[in-house]
Amino acid sequence: MTKLENLYQIFNKTGKVSTDSRKIIEGCLFFALKGENFNGNKYAADALKKGAAYAIVDEAEFATSEKTILVDDVLKCLQDLAHHHRKELKLPILGITGSNGKTTTKELIAAVLSKKFKVAFTQGNLNNHIGVPITLLGMDKSTEFGVVEMGANHPGEIKMLCEIADPDFGIITNIGKAHLEGFGSFEGVIKTKGELYDYLGKKNGVVFYNSDNFILEDLGKSLTKRVSFGTLGADFNGEPIKSPPYIHVKTNFEKGVLYLNSKLIGDFNFENILAAACIGNYFEIDPLKIQEAIKNYAPSNNRSQLIQKEGVRIIMDAYNANPTSMKASITSFATNNHKEDSYLILGDMLELGEFSKQEHFEMLRLIKEKSFENVFLVGSEFLKVSSGFGFEAFNNVDELCSYLEKKPIKNGNILIKGSRGVKLEKVLEFLN
Repeated sequence: MTKLENLYQIFNKTGKVSTDSRKIIEGCLFFALKGENFNGNKYAADALKKGAAYAIVDEAEFATSEKTILVDDVLKCLQDLAHHHRKELKLPILGITGSNGKTTTKELIAAVLSKKFKVAFTQGNLNNHIGVPITLLGMDKSTEFGVVEMGANHPGEIKMLCEIADPDFGIITNIGKAHLEGFGSFEGVIKTKGELYDYLGKKNGVVFYNSDNFILEDLGKSLTKRVSFGTLGADFNGEPIKSPPYIHVKTNFEKGVLYLNSKLIGDFNFENILAAACIGNYFEIDPLKIQEAIKNYAPSNNRSQLIQKEGVRIIMDAYNANPTSMKASITSFATNNHKEDSYLILGDMLELGEFSKQEHFEMLRLIKEKSFENVFLVGSEFLKVSSGFGFEAFNNVDELCSYLEKKPIKNGNILIKGSRGVKLEKVLEFLN
């Protein structure tokens, strides 16, 4: 029996893993991962004291008890164990990647599929080389369908995650200007996201794609198994129905037209809703149950959340930001609100590298084009290019909070959009 098979036998007895010695679950396997600023091997003994059944380490000096298992590389071991577990379970898995909308689309799809299957899906943003294995190891014999979100900020990462999760189905939500610093160029983003299509093509898996998106249409043209959704001429058709502040979708099922009402804000969420409905339809879920799942889904964690506070109505969308998603948010906000009582609170778009100055400048040009006057910019990147636009600009969110404390916004609609690192959620306390 190989070390992996032996470890899998141990895992099957507990069904639990942990990578954080501060959050040990009784009876779990503790994987002593390393990072730039930490070495999990040092906490193996502590994890065992707190109730871990075994600790997996890759430095011999920390293999000090019969409950420590020495391997060559803890991270590789975690990934191999997750892949082995996925193969043993033999369940269908759908992989999701894309520049924007991954988390919302994942949760909508999981909600829809849950109407027919027992679904396990990525929690929060655990979508990287550590999060994907943890998601897979959270599945068990009762799981009937897995939905795995895959994130990337460097070339080759989606390929690597596919090799771990081995998806049978896949969807790229869209491809935009995100993590340009890591990818090197927009072409690098396209190539990396397309690694999901490449993997499914070789496996003869099924791809779901938005036929209105010419990049995705072109990227998947060689695939033999693909199911399209879109506004015209797709396998599954729909059209957006605006009911400000929410977006709804009119869809065409085999038995007729059905309206999918949602609690989602922003025109860009149309394709996320339609994708979930298309996938539900493919797996023969009752259209009325699809409708129910989408109606009951409520966004959280600063993703297109509607917050009502006395005289102001806030669209909180500061879970993340890149040029593509920020442009979509501003454009949708401009379309659905009166400019005179609208406010933009925008934070820097991070991880753009050499493209940062130009992308932030282009965003300010878009704001001017949309005739917004009440604009508050937060962060050093916006500050560098804000001169001459006439907008309020601040080094950080604390400076903006101090400003709003003295000059509060008492009435109107407010869009808050920026990268998580800017911490724009702090301003909520200072908005009436």
